[in-house]
Amino acid sequence: MTIQTDELRSTPFSPRFPEAVGEAIDVCGFAVPLWYTDPETEYDAIRNRVALLEFSMLYKWDLTGVEALAVADAVFSRNLRDLGPRRIAYGVVVSPDGYMLDDVTAAVLGAGHVRIIGGNPATGEALEAAGAGRDVHVAEIRDTLAVLSVQGPHSRALLQRLTERDMSNEAFPYYTFDPAMEIAGIPAHVNRMGFTAELGYEVMVPRERALELWDAALAAGQDLGVQPAAAAALMQVRVEAGMIMGELEYDETTTPFECRMGWAVDLDKADFQGRGALLAHKDDVRSRVVSVILDCDPDVADGARLLHDGADVGFVTMAVPSPALDGATLGLARIAAAAAKIDTELLVGGEAGTAVVVRTPVHDPERLRVRS
Repeated sequence: MTIQTDELRSTPFSPRFPEAVGEAIDVCGFAVPLWYTDPETEYDAIRNRVALLEFSMLYKWDLTGVEALAVADAVFSRNLRDLGPRRIAYGVVVSPDGYMLDDVTAAVLGAGHVRIIGGNPATGEALEAAGAGRDVHVAEIRDTLAVLSVQGPHSRALLQRLTERDMSNEAFPYYTFDPAMEIAGIPAHVNRMGFTAELGYEVMVPRERALELWDAALAAGQDLGVQPAAAAALMQVRVEAGMIMGELEYDETTTPFECRMGWAVDLDKADFQGRGALLAHKDDVRSRVVSVILDCDPDVADGARLLHDGADVGFVTMAVPSPALDGATLGLARIAAAAAKIDTELLVGGEAGTAVVVRTPVHDPERLRVRS
């Protein structure tokens, strides 16, 4: 099923969407279904089998030229020069005054070639500004690529059936990439990463070969329980995993130290956009992103204000039914730092219920599954 409106574009894989899909939402200008079959089945595939999720919508900037690495380092919060071979770095891009613009991944693909993937066009604007007058070309390339995220405990087994490359944990560890693989005979760039807190990979192929990849992955994984999954199930697993999203857990009033990304700010590297402001912000953390368990329905909890000792201390950014908690309502919330201690009890605005701050993440807190 191809979803196209005057405002939203179809994705490379949308011709394979079922005729009856959940409500479409806007993801970076593309129409993306909330579900294909039902969120429960799709969640189960991510956590217990293997799921196919589309990530073509995210922005992808290729920096090429002699000064590509220097320009990327002038914007990105981590030191790309210290990356080991074929390592992926996860970090942030902040404004000159030290507030969040984007959380992104970056990889050095070769001499004079860096790729940055994120969700905010402001990242591209910052790269363009940093590259002005320098030997670098910044190109946003998402229209040339289709990205299929293969996630779940059987994701390695599925991809191993489609490639001669050794997919073992030793040969292809977490947060590394291979830019020159063949998956089902299709040239592919593969990252070992995801947004699910499960073993998984992101497979980038030429856009015109997207449907070949989709069909091959579905055919190869039937006995593994392969299942396409869409946005609703993805939001469940990412909330359980404590993974942040722009305009929800952070916006341009938030510092990295307030949205669980302080660890990704390398203040020891050479100057980068916002570094000076970040030095001041790191000791002035006014809010935190936390996990909360609520005793009201997700529809009521979603976006609700939270109170502590009679004072409004923040709000729930997203609430979902959590299978990891036997169906209890789980949310991520932005709240005042003073109220963010684990086991703190909060009231849900409008006397809708109560909330308790719990450890983040509630799913696989040691992050063992993604590294397995």
